[in-house]
Amino acid sequence: MPTSTRVPQQERSRATQARLLEATVDCLVEHGWSGTTTTLVATRAGVSRGAQLHHYPTKAALVTAAVAHLADRRAKELRVEAEALPAGPQRLDRVVDLLAAAFTGPLFVAALELWVAARTDRELREALVPLEARVGREMHRLTVALLEVDERRPGVREAVQATLDLLRGLGVANLLNDDSARRTALLATWKRQLTHLLAL
Repeated sequence: MPTSTRVPQQERSRATQARLLEATVDCLVEHGWSGTTTTLVATRAGVSRGAQLHHYPTKAALVTAAVAHLADRRAKELRVEAEALPAGPQRLDRVVDLLAAAFTGPLFVAALELWVAARTDRELREALVPLEARVGREMHRLTVALLEVDERRPGVREAVQATLDLLRGLGVANLLNDDSARRTALLATWKRQLTHLLAL
């Protein structure tokens, strides 16, 4: 097949995949795991059922690919946002705020839907566990880079992980009710503790 016709076909295929992945996250956020079907996703993405099955033959494959896609996109966005971060003491404050926003956004809501479903769905769990391990490692590395700290120093790795665990928990608490006032107060306290722990 000539290159001139192959490239547009590859681009169309990538565009179809991107629409499917974005539609999957939207469906997970709006309808939850049980309400998200591959037919609903295909309809929302504006692609045929056959095209959806060609790219993602199972629901588990589709939703895990969607979460991986959105996680990668959010990490890139965080890196871009980090370029505008101030130097000095204010940097830690802004980094924690950026990460807190990530744990209340659509990626977190979609991922939480999958975590709960994966508890009793073996196929989903087998697909999700390695993905979550990768996303967790990437988020940890990104946080270390954003804070500009040396993980080889004693206590730094634990302080970074405690920050991520705290933000994850606050994200869950915010899921059913607007918990922003309590979250703001807790984060203000944690920022002071983190500054001390990281000796910034």
